[in-house]
Amino acid sequence: MTLVLASTSPYRRELLSRLRLPFDVARPDVDETPLAGEMPAALALRLAAAKAAAIASSRPDAWVIGSDQVATFDGRTLGKPGGRDAAIAQLQAASGREVHFLTAAALAQGASEPTLHLDTTHVRFRILTPVEIARYVDAEQPFDCAGSFKCEGLGITLFEAIETQDPSALVGLPLIATARLLRQAGFALP
Repeated sequence: MTLVLASTSPYRRELLSRLRLPFDVARPDVDETPLAGEMPAALALRLAAAKAAAIASSRPDAWVIGSDQVATFDGRTLGKPGGRDAAIAQLQAASGREVHFLTAAALAQGASEPTLHLDTTHVRFRILTPVEIARYVDAEQPFDCAGSFKCEGLGITLFEAIETQDPSALVGLPLIATARLLRQAGFALP
């Protein structure tokens, strides 16, 4: 069976490779703009499904995994900072507070409706000093990560606690749920 990851994210690629299944990578052409009034969980699920469906429609022989993550803080969505100043601002705002990460996974084949899963991760930041924030941002440059950290690296030092059912979800692909979806589709795991 052919498996395709509908993402060019190096983080998702590394996570999926942990399952030791051969897979292709394809870039989905999906507009990620939130719909008016769309809640963060609905946005993550819609985008994961749209990414999987976009590739599945052109690869009807393959099973396609789509994923999306939305970070929320104080009722607003946190995007990827894109640069040093925005990363510092995000971490200053999160210092001593909790940020929620909604990570959706979708598995689709052909024109069938994707099977979906949503994981919620709660990240409690410890109180961070300006020097710690600047030192961290300069060390890891987490400019392509919502929340401005890489929990699989030095970013783990920024936290008091992480509460989740799937620690891989915080990196960008909930592997526990993804493995379950793949087994249901007939993939042999482990």
